[in-house]
Amino acid sequence: MEPCCQLVCVRNSGKQHEMASLEVDTTNRTVRQNDVQIRLQQRNGRKSITTLAGLRSDLDFERLAKEFKKRWGCNGIVVDDPEAGKVIQLQGDQRDHLREFLTTEKLAKPDSIKVSGL
Repeated sequence: MEPCCQLVCVRNSGKQHEMASLEVDTTNRTVRQNDVQIRLQQRNGRKSITTLAGLRSDLDFERLAKEFKKRWGCNGIVVDDPEAGKVIQLQGDQRDHLREFLTTEKLAKPDSIKVSGL
């Protein structure tokens, strides 16, 4: 089975959606929520966690996490954060893999993906 065929149900029956732009005004500061954030966080020693936040809420996060774990041989979990919404955490440095996957599957535009970390 081709990788792009496995995730058809993730995209709400194959329909393409534009990234929704949400602006929140908190104490005279405007925060744009339309960007997808990929962050690498150092744990202890050589261990690190890659977090993925800012995806559309209509996606199946559990299925995405399962696909990421299977493709890249890492462990992962979906966390419900009160500020960031649903966040996918993956073991190791998966920044390049995530960027390539999101653009290939058209889940995010390349210019809306923000990568940070070490």
